[in-house]
Amino acid sequence: MSDRKPPVTTTDAGIPASSDEHSLSVGPNGPLLLQDHYLIQKMAQFNRERVPERVVHAKGSGAFGYFEVTADVRQWTSAAFLNGVGKRTPVLARFSTVAGEQGAADTMRDPRGFALKFYTEQGNYDLVGNNTPVFFVRDPSKFSDFIHSQKRLPDTGMRSNNMQWDFWSLSPESYHQVTWLMTDRGTPRTWRNMNGYSSHTYMWINAHGEKFWVKYHFKTDQGVETFTDEEARAMTAEDPDFHRRDLRESIARGDTPSWTLHMQIMPFEDAATYRFNPFDLTKVWPHADYPLIPIGRLVLDRNPENFFAEIEQAAFEPANMVPGIGPSPDKMLLARLFSYPDAHRYRIGTNYLQLPVNQPQSPVNSYNRDGSMRYHHTGSSPVYAPNSYGGPQADTSLVDPGWSVTGEIVRAAYELHAEDSDFIQPGNLYRHVLSTTHQAHLVHNIVTHMSQGVERPVQERALALWRQVDPELGARIASGLGME
Repeated sequence: MSDRKPPVTTTDAGIPASSDEHSLSVGPNGPLLLQDHYLIQKMAQFNRERVPERVVHAKGSGAFGYFEVTADVRQWTSAAFLNGVGKRTPVLARFSTVAGEQGAADTMRDPRGFALKFYTEQGNYDLVGNNTPVFFVRDPSKFSDFIHSQKRLPDTGMRSNNMQWDFWSLSPESYHQVTWLMTDRGTPRTWRNMNGYSSHTYMWINAHGEKFWVKYHFKTDQGVETFTDEEARAMTAEDPDFHRRDLRESIARGDTPSWTLHMQIMPFEDAATYRFNPFDLTKVWPHADYPLIPIGRLVLDRNPENFFAEIEQAAFEPANMVPGIGPSPDKMLLARLFSYPDAHRYRIGTNYLQLPVNQPQSPVNSYNRDGSMRYHHTGSSPVYAPNSYGGPQADTSLVDPGWSVTGEIVRAAYELHAEDSDFIQPGNLYRHVLSTTHQAHLVHNIVTHMSQGVERPVQERALALWRQVDPELGARIASGLGME
């Protein structure tokens, strides 16, 4: 409550309004008038106040904070925002579920998006990842099909476990991520209690032009905590917005969440002879080969003031890479460099980067112009390059990150390496990472999920792949399904 005198209501053009409650009509009981511009503006704006929801990662929330460098990494990258211990960069983080729509419950079993926007002095750097270090597919041609399998059937409009397992059991490369998903990591207790991963491999380049392959691991300082399947299901009914509420309330009371950033760093030359393809998004790099190196800390300390303007309109795109950072040959990453900004132009508008939440905090000097909702402009500056009238010029000293390639133009899977099996890593996850309790939870979660509307032939095909992941795991799932 406030005893301050409120401001005068206005139209969106700033014109004072004469009433907050009554439309303009012919007498108290008469018809409404077309000349009631304020009423029409309110209705028209209301009809348009929802932009199309994201095709994936629709339900989520986020917060602002900063990233602080805690170790000298200049031997690996020349990125300016990482060039000094103690340096801080403003950050926006957004967390989300992958498959659920806007109204979905936060605690449903699903991977969680972990997207970051660094507002650096060299422009925005966007890092788009998940709370798992791997993904379901390694080729972007299967991505939309995978997402369709997680969404809704065209005839009934309902989600289908059978559709999901049909896709997974016909895509053996997905089983590493499915194993992660079916553990309790698939139902994190809060966003504050989960890790974030780049998942993709990226390139770092230092000031001498030396190149390295890297992976990002944001380890929660609050500790990893999860729900059991039963606890997650109960919370979907008790509070569908549980994760949104937890993040906002924790920051509001000063309990600011943080993550320590660790890097895995691979010398550029190692990739060619490594025992499996290091750019395969369905695999992790063993920590014994490339240990985690702590380099910084992410802190979230400010809630958004307007959810729609600062979270719903936030646009993250992995193509935003500052000097010193580049892509890798990861096919999924290379496709996302196009797909993310293309989705933003459709969903939010041509000039989505001029929205305050997406604007870089460094100067923008571009020859792009016009389009819907254009706000910033260059006045009388030249609109073409090259020109003789002082328009911006590229910095030709910058070298685009890249690598050498040879070969025919083909549609083919990655070339096989010595350990390019889709079952080694999920098997190791089951045998060597999960405790006895979490192994039991994994079996329970798989059996429960596969028992809900999954047809027998699909169950049999899926079970055959689980037996390849681990014979004991396959036998326990078969027993649970009555398929010994």
